[in-house]
Amino acid sequence: MILKALVTGKNRKVANDICEHLENDRGYMTIKCAPSKTALFDVTLAELPRIVIICLGDETQDTVQAYNVLKNVSATGGVTTIVIANEDDEKLFIKYTELKRVLFLSRPVSLFVLYEKLTNIEEELKNNMENGISVFREYINENACDGRTRKKILVVDDDTEQLIHIKEQLEEFYDVTPVKSGDAAFKYLLKHKPDLILLDYLMPEQDGPMVLRGLRAIESYADIPVIFLTGMTEKNTVIQTLTQLKPQGYLVKPARKSEIVAKIIDVLG
Repeated sequence: MILKALVTGKNRKVANDICEHLENDRGYMTIKCAPSKTALFDVTLAELPRIVIICLGDETQDTVQAYNVLKNVSATGGVTTIVIANEDDEKLFIKYTELKRVLFLSRPVSLFVLYEKLTNIEEELKNNMENGISVFREYINENACDGRTRKKILVVDDDTEQLIHIKEQLEEFYDVTPVKSGDAAFKYLLKHKPDLILLDYLMPEQDGPMVLRGLRAIESYADIPVIFLTGMTEKNTVIQTLTQLKPQGYLVKPARKSEIVAKIIDVLG
């Protein structure tokens, strides 16, 4: 079975060696990624890897915390996160990580141990496929309410740093899904209906007004509240657009957490 593996980390030598072995020995599709928050966010969003391998080396608190952007993919049952580290880096990683589930592998790396684990992952996925079991079989009962139902927010912005910033601000209170384009937003809407959309005003290909017009033209999406995200330079243009397209308001970037939450509460109650 050909698996897709994302390989990242400050230890480039180990990362390059791992990629070479996975490609040549296992036939895996490997994606190398810089260990920065924005790069990791973009790549995991686009590639959806089955395996994430983090090769630690000379880490600091800041570099370890950059990997926390992987916490959503790490928490997914179908994704295995492996951290290759020496004793000092492992302790530092444990101290500052927010990832819920990782497997540590010591350096120097034993390929036998790594391949044994990867074989187990392959066999589990193969068995699931043969038994007709999808790895991702999520069911969300929209009618169930236990008093703790979280509102779903879709954030559409082509700026990765903005997506990360807003997601980190809101995920304490809401289920936040980030996408980077209007096309990605409409693909998401085919399967999910958010309670509110935070929509960037200026984007390539389809800008915010174009996306909003598309939403209003489709009956099942027309009632979704939309708040524009805009820079200060477009503020006057956005105000004019408010009278034409009638979104539920706008926020000037970069907005503070209190401002975003207050605006969402104002719209959703």
